[in-house]
Amino acid sequence: MKKYLAASTYKNECHSVVTIGTFDGVHIGHKAILKRVVETAKKEDLDSVVLTFFPHPRMVLQENVDIKLINTIDERTELIEKTGIDHLVIHPFTHAFSRLTALEYVRDILVNSLKAKKIIIGYDHRFGRNRTANIEDLKEFGKTYNFLVEEISAKELDDVAISSTKIRKALNQGDVETANNYLGYNFMISGEVVKGKAIGRTIKYPTANLRLKETYKLIPKNGVYIVQSKFEDEKVYGITSIGTNPTVGGKKKTIETHFLNFNKDLYGKEITIEFLKYIRNEATFDSVEILRQEISKDELFAKQYLKNRD
Repeated sequence: MKKYLAASTYKNECHSVVTIGTFDGVHIGHKAILKRVVETAKKEDLDSVVLTFFPHPRMVLQENVDIKLINTIDERTELIEKTGIDHLVIHPFTHAFSRLTALEYVRDILVNSLKAKKIIIGYDHRFGRNRTANIEDLKEFGKTYNFLVEEISAKELDDVAISSTKIRKALNQGDVETANNYLGYNFMISGEVVKGKAIGRTIKYPTANLRLKETYKLIPKNGVYIVQSKFEDEKVYGITSIGTNPTVGGKKKTIETHFLNFNKDLYGKEITIEFLKYIRNEATFDSVEILRQEISKDELFAKQYLKNRD
């Protein structure tokens, strides 16, 4: 898959099948749409193109709204690539872009840049300045610019929207198993391992403290989780705690992982952790020793869960 950071940089002589959307999560509903795009492109001897936008339009147009996304843009890119799409165009969403008329958007972006011959899009798709144009307008533009519009059904779109809502709700409730079922893969977060307060080492449970680069990434509910990661092609498991470490007077939210049977230096490394199961809520204990005992219980629970899972 080739990636482009603006529609104007898309250079390809072949005509294309284009679909447009945020595709946050790239979940099973999204994958069904992307599969249709790929299959249509092969059948009609066209290239498959996904047009998406970054930042998320609401981040730009509603600056005071705190948007949390299931995927970072890098995760979204990697997941779309796995669907077999030929080209991914990540167009920068700006105030200036939002002011394009429907005609300018269709002519300059979809036709002149992306060479669209077919556009697969939802019945409720709106575009152009103030989102005034709809799918019927797009079909009229198609007559002028010689492209066809294929409509994604209301049911299929509703399934996509319901899945996205359920994934976010599940993650906000700590229910990562439900989220994973809708995603079709394990929900993940990535970041750099940085130095923390090293309290874990004092109670024989050293942790990797993860610092995320993207503040818009959705983080699951505070609590303790079973996770998995991979280092040098070796799958490792761990216990991740999300929260403020109230037992030791913490104030700032942290994401700390104690890996089971793994104790290599990870400082400065970029790692990804995938969430498998929620263990318990974040809690305040009367002493560090009681905290240590509780982590020991978490470890036993995780090992039993992983044993049964295998």
